[in-house]
Amino acid sequence: MSPSPTVPRPALRHETVLLAVVVLEWLCFHALGPRFGTLENSFDLLRHSAEIGLLALAMTPVILTGGIDLSVGSLLGLCAVLFGKLWRDAGLDPAAAAGCTLVLGALAGGLNATLIAGLRLPPLIVTLGTYSLFRGLAEAITRGADTFTNFPSAFLFLGQERWLGLPTQAWLFAAVAIAVWLLVHRTTFGRACRAQGFAPEGARYAGLPAGRQLAAVYVLSGTIAALAAVIYTARLGQARADAGTGYELLAITAVVLGGTSIFGGRGSVHGTLLGVAALAILNNGLVHARQPREVAGLLTGALLLLALAAGTGPKLWAARRARATPPPSP
Repeated sequence: MSPSPTVPRPALRHETVLLAVVVLEWLCFHALGPRFGTLENSFDLLRHSAEIGLLALAMTPVILTGGIDLSVGSLLGLCAVLFGKLWRDAGLDPAAAAGCTLVLGALAGGLNATLIAGLRLPPLIVTLGTYSLFRGLAEAITRGADTFTNFPSAFLFLGQERWLGLPTQAWLFAAVAIAVWLLVHRTTFGRACRAQGFAPEGARYAGLPAGRQLAAVYVLSGTIAALAAVIYTARLGQARADAGTGYELLAITAVVLGGTSIFGGRGSVHGTLLGVAALAILNNGLVHARQPREVAGLLTGALLLLALAAGTGPKLWAARRARATPPPSP
């Protein structure tokens, strides 16, 4: 009897290949732009990739469950505006305003969780709706023109200065990355997220609290998006309603580029971090190579399509081999 066809195993892990791509990117841009490899530019890379990185970390467990959150960029903008209102108009100090903003972000994530986990509505449709809702609320609060500025220097230290030799937000990003990595890779919650993404009905039959776990990943996503809003505001020194525009696409691209299946059930946080690094080096390197900004958008879209193709290629290959293999003789 001939052996049954199986999905071909790659010679190298996805993360290993992506790491090689990241190193190759860095070497190419270092050769094209003399200032690209400087220490100061490395700090700029860390500063400018912190918010996208946080959103990508938030998106990883969401996509592992087979879901999606298109609202994170809009929620970042809304939370930035709410932080500005709490500080300037409500008179809260920046620390208290930041704490309230995190709570509001969790509540916004809870709205997604209620509709998706409670009412069993499709995540794509729900988060597409809240994508417009959150951006619309930010525009309504600011009337499309109000900008919050003149934040105290102690708050701006979070996004513009260094602590222990590194940009301050890099330490916060590292702490969140470690926490999410432990959650996804070292807890039963992370294993349950994979199980739910791989086989939702099987996870329910196995007695897993699928509804609570699904709700938790969207609440976590909203909380981390609010933290990204605070860091974004500290880095730029201002809060506007259009903050975070397009960030959801970059976050999804980083996650999928890092090897997380868009269908759920498979992926890693360290892969996501490599995806964030690949996008950050690409965007920063093109600036130093004096390429138009549109080129970065084109290459980002191409990377997303290639990552999607790489994720589905082995399954298609296995299915084709299964059709081509003759049935075993009796």
